[in-house]
Amino acid sequence: MNQEEAKGRIERLRKEIEEHNHRYYILNDPVVSDFEYDLLINELQVLEKKFPELSSPSSPTLKVGSDITKEFLQYEHRYPMLSLGNTYNFDELRDFDARLRRAVNGPVEYVCELKFDGASISITYVDGVMSTALTRGDGTRGDDVSANVRTISAIPTAIRNHDIPEEFTARGEILMPRAVFHRLNEEREKEGLNPFANPRNAAAGTLKTLDPAVVASRNLDCIFYFLLGENLPHKTHYGNLRILSGWGFKTDGNTELCRSIGEVIEYIDKWDKLREELPFDTDGVVIKVNSLDQQAEAGYTAKSPRWAIAYKYKAEQARTRLLSVSFQVGRTGNVTPVANLDPVQLAGTTVKRASLHNADQIYLLDLHVNDMVYVEKGGEIIPKIVGVDSAARDESGKRIRFIESCPECGTMLVRNEGEANHYCPNYLHCPPQLKGRIEHFISRKAMDIDGLGEETVDLLFSNGLIRNVADLYDLKPEQLVPLDRMGEKTASRIISSIKGSVSIPYHRVVFALGIRHVGETVAKTLAAEFPSLNQLMSADIETLTTVNEIGPKIASSIVSYFTDPENIIIISRLRSAGIKMTGEPKKTGSAGILSGKIVVVSGVFTRHSRDEYKEIIEKHGGRNSSSISGSTSFILAGDNMGPSKRAKAEELGIKIMGEEEFLAMTGEL
Repeated sequence: MNQEEAKGRIERLRKEIEEHNHRYYILNDPVVSDFEYDLLINELQVLEKKFPELSSPSSPTLKVGSDITKEFLQYEHRYPMLSLGNTYNFDELRDFDARLRRAVNGPVEYVCELKFDGASISITYVDGVMSTALTRGDGTRGDDVSANVRTISAIPTAIRNHDIPEEFTARGEILMPRAVFHRLNEEREKEGLNPFANPRNAAAGTLKTLDPAVVASRNLDCIFYFLLGENLPHKTHYGNLRILSGWGFKTDGNTELCRSIGEVIEYIDKWDKLREELPFDTDGVVIKVNSLDQQAEAGYTAKSPRWAIAYKYKAEQARTRLLSVSFQVGRTGNVTPVANLDPVQLAGTTVKRASLHNADQIYLLDLHVNDMVYVEKGGEIIPKIVGVDSAARDESGKRIRFIESCPECGTMLVRNEGEANHYCPNYLHCPPQLKGRIEHFISRKAMDIDGLGEETVDLLFSNGLIRNVADLYDLKPEQLVPLDRMGEKTASRIISSIKGSVSIPYHRVVFALGIRHVGETVAKTLAAEFPSLNQLMSADIETLTTVNEIGPKIASSIVSYFTDPENIIIISRLRSAGIKMTGEPKKTGSAGILSGKIVVVSGVFTRHSRDEYKEIIEKHGGRNSSSISGSTSFILAGDNMGPSKRAKAEELGIKIMGEEEFLAMTGEL
C-alpha cells in the first residue's frame, strides 16, 4: 500500500470508527460487535504507525469515545476516565505481563475483576456526601447525571464512616439486571415501543433519561471498581476495593488477587464458563496492577493506562445457511433488511432470523443466497450476521442486492446524504408507515390511549375504520362492537380513552405527530420555543435552526412535514376534536439584556466553558444557535474560532464579540 492509498483508507477508517462511537456512546445502538470494532481500531493503529506523516491528534486511536449529550451540563473529571487496551488471546496477555515487569520495580501482583457491561459512572463525595456524578463523557469531561444517580438505591448518597477522606471519587458500572431487562422489554412491547437491544443499552439509555422518576422505576444496580483521591487508606488497589465495600459501596465479591499471569489466565478460563450464571451481563475480565506505586511507574498512553488491560470474551457464534433476505418497513419509513436462516441453536435459543442493518452491511459482507454465514448474539435481541464462509459458497447462489422500491407500496426508496438507511418517502400512503404512525400516536409517552395496541390498530386498519390518527376521533362504539375480540365493554373503554386523550399536554402532541427525527426531547424543546402549533407550523428552516439542539436535518424534516397538505388536514381535524395545540411559553431569565438576541458561541475560552456561556446567554434572555445565519445577533468568540464561521460572519456583517466585552455587557465580570 502506497501513501496515497493509505491516506484514503485511514480517512475511511476514521469516519467509520467515529460513526460507531456515536452509535455506541450517544445512541446506545451499536451495529458491530466489540471484536469487529477493535479490528478497525487495530488496522488504523497499524497504518498510522506505518505512515506517521498521516497521524492526527484527533484520530480515534488517541481519544476516548464520548457519551456527552447536550441535555446535561458537563464538568471536568478530576481524574481522567481513560479507556482500556483490549486483547482476545493469552499470548498478548503474556506480552502485557512481560512489558510491565520490565517497566516497574519488584514483583507484580494483579487484581482480576469481571468486566460488567453497563454505563460507567464517576461519583465524587465531599465530607461524605455525594457531590457530583459524571458519565465517562470524552474521558476529560462528563455529563452531570447526579439527579438520576441519587434515585439508584444501590448507590450511597452519604457515607457515615469516620475514617473517610475529606474528598474522594468512587467509580463503578451502572447495570441493569437481566431479569429487570426482560421485564422492561415485555412492558415496552405491550406499549408498542421498540425493545432495548441489551441490558447495557437499557442501562445507558436510562441514565440519560431526563426524568429521575423513570430512572428510579428501572431498578438499576451499580458495582464499584475504583477508589481515587489523595491519601487513600491503602497503597494497593485490592485493599482500597475492600475499604470501599466497608464504606457501603457494592463491589464484586468475585474479584481475585493473582500473583502471576498464569493465575490470571486460570481466572479468565473459570469465568468464561460461570459468567452466564451471574445476574448481570459480562463481556470479559479487567486485569490491573495491584500496587499503586507500580501503577504510577508504568504510567499512561494518551488513551489508556499501561498498568491495566481488558481481556474480552468473544461473543458466541453459530454457522448456518442464509435462505433469503426480506425487507421490513418501519414507522418512519426506514427499510431494514432481515436475513432468514436455517434454524440454529445459539446462546440457548433457536435463531431463525438475523439483522443486516442496512445496504452497506450487505455490500461489505458480499452476501449470496445459500451462503454459509456466521451469526453472533452478543446480547442483541435479534442476532446479526458477522461473516461469511466464502470457501463454502454455492456459486449458483444469487448475490443479495438491496431493493430499490418499497416492498409494501412500490415507491422508489430514498437515501439521504450522510444517512445509513434507505427509507420510503410515501409516508401518507404506505400501509406499515400508516399503522406505525398510529401506533406511535397512541403510545404511552405520546397520547396514551388505553385499550389500543398493535393488534387492535391492525384490526381497525384492515376493516377500513382508520387510515390516519385523526380517524380515531371519529370512531363510534357501534363500529367497534362487531369486530373480532371486541365486545361492548372493550369498545366503550377504547372510545372513552380516545376522548380522554384530548387533555394530553401540547409537547406530547408534538411528539405524537411522528415528525421524522423529532423524538421526545426535541418535541419538548420545540413546544417550549413555539408555544402554539401555529407558530411551529409557520417557522422556516432559518428560524428553527436558531433553536438550541435543532440542526438543519431536523429543521428540514419539520418544514417538510408542515408543507404537506394532507398533514395540514389531519392537524385541522385533530384541532376540531379538541386536541391541545398550545402550551406554556419558554421562561427566560429575569435580566433581559439579551432578550430577543440570537447568539452563536464559537472557539475556546479562558473564563468559562462554552456550556457555561450558553447558560449565561439564556439567563439574560438570549437564545443559543449552533449555526450562523442572517438572524444571528452576534458571535461570542474565543480562541481558535473556526475560519469558515469567521468568514461567514464577515460576509453577513455579524459582529464578533470577545469574552471580556461579553462579560462586561452582561455584568458577569
